[in-house]
Amino acid sequence: MDERYERQGVMPEIGTVGQERLRQSRVLVVGAGGLGSPILLYLAAAGVGTLGVADNDQVSPSNLNRQILYVTHDIGRSKALTAVQRVRALNPEVKGIPYEVRVLRENGLELVQHYDLVVEASDNLETKALMNELCVRTGVPLVWGAVSRFEGQMGVYMPGHACRSCIFPQTPQPGTYPTPAELGVLGASAGVIGALQAVEAIKILLGLDKPLVDKILLWEGLWNSFDVVEVERNPQCPVCGSVESVNFL
Repeated sequence: MDERYERQGVMPEIGTVGQERLRQSRVLVVGAGGLGSPILLYLAAAGVGTLGVADNDQVSPSNLNRQILYVTHDIGRSKALTAVQRVRALNPEVKGIPYEVRVLRENGLELVQHYDLVVEASDNLETKALMNELCVRTGVPLVWGAVSRFEGQMGVYMPGHACRSCIFPQTPQPGTYPTPAELGVLGASAGVIGALQAVEAIKILLGLDKPLVDKILLWEGLWNSFDVVEVERNPQCPVCGSVESVNFL
């Protein structure tokens, strides 16, 4: 085994077989910001073979307190392109694929079905709802997360289990809820949730039997408390209750 992976390779849950499984895996990360930065760095460091990065934004000065993929001279550059360059610099064995687009209904289905797993790391509720819908339709597992101020939450969708819409059946209209720019966020808070999302992604890729399905994890940073709340799949869910999942992979 490559010396790069020896610390995780000695773990019985990974070993040589698991490391090869990671190398052959394809993960799409939607959003290369505060959550996407630690997700991409940890997945690349773990040896995930192909990382797709979807983000249509450019690096701005206000990003730099939490989006640890970027440095000052990256201001004005494409996030997707810069993120791919950074993960390749960290691990040249990783194939990085930049998508300088916002994932929409028109392009998302074609994009998602080429990956084994999607990690949602966007900063708006519309994209979170859309990625949940696309993953349900394609049968592709989804690790989603959200962060604000000193707190965050995350969960996992896998076929046959509760989807994000079972928990949040209504998506507020744009402009009717406060944005991260208005609420604020501690950079390290994004690091906590992003790292947890990376752990869940690696567990799913390895086929380990305890993913965070039918649950939502809540983290409150001021008290540094974690809560895991059980949820149930809603047979009347507008997304997973009426759409038959088909895995195109």
